[in-house]
Amino acid sequence: MRPIDDTPLARDGKVLILAYDHGMEHGPVDFEERPESADPESIFRTATHDAVTALAVQKGPAEAYYPSYEDDVTLLAKLNGTSNMWMGEPDSSVTCSVEYAATQLEADAIGFTVYPGSNKETEMVEEFREAQEAARDYDMPVVLWSYPRGQGLKNDTKESTIAYAARLGLELGADVTKVKYPGSRQGMEQAVQMAGKSKVIMSGGSKVSDEAFLDSVRAVMDAGGAGLAVGRNVWQRQDPESLLDSLERVIYKDDTVDAALR
Repeated sequence: MRPIDDTPLARDGKVLILAYDHGMEHGPVDFEERPESADPESIFRTATHDAVTALAVQKGPAEAYYPSYEDDVTLLAKLNGTSNMWMGEPDSSVTCSVEYAATQLEADAIGFTVYPGSNKETEMVEEFREAQEAARDYDMPVVLWSYPRGQGLKNDTKESTIAYAARLGLELGADVTKVKYPGSRQGMEQAVQMAGKSKVIMSGGSKVSDEAFLDSVRAVMDAGGAGLAVGRNVWQRQDPESLLDSLERVIYKDDTVDAALR
């Protein structure tokens, strides 16, 4: 497992990934609240903020927009995904190879989704294995989106379920494992403990108030988490940079939520 401290993915050992794979995963609905967020150009500009350690996008936006931002943005190529129109058991199609991400997109890191608990889990794990091993040849950090999901799973944010998701990141060789917030600092502490040397970051999830969101980030950091990957809670806001300023204070300067909001 590769320490991320010396990679472009981290700043002072902490991670703040700006996620923008929603166009594929969720479709136009995520851009309705702030229509200008449908323009990848605006998101690439937002990703130049000092707090952002990487921008996660699919192959198409990376090809079209990253060449203009390669000096200011660390690119995390998301290698798989699925549309919200898919109605079957949770699965995620491979959309880009590691070789293409490294040589054509000139990405700095890769991201990959696995849905533990899905009937398609074994296929996704095998695809992740191939990507993880290939990424080692290019010295690229690997971020695992570990999202338990499937017909037999009743509660995908239960503390024990999130801890299991984090543990899978360690077992599969992810440098960073992205999990949903289990709802408490205690739950995140369990996830961090289970992940060992695989750094744990929180998924930003649906948009909530500034204070509620920062409270959850503060809890993640206090639990030993490495940071977060956030999308809608930043770029759905009318002033994304303001929230990134607050996140910078909480994540890198260890400020309280009240101080960060001020």
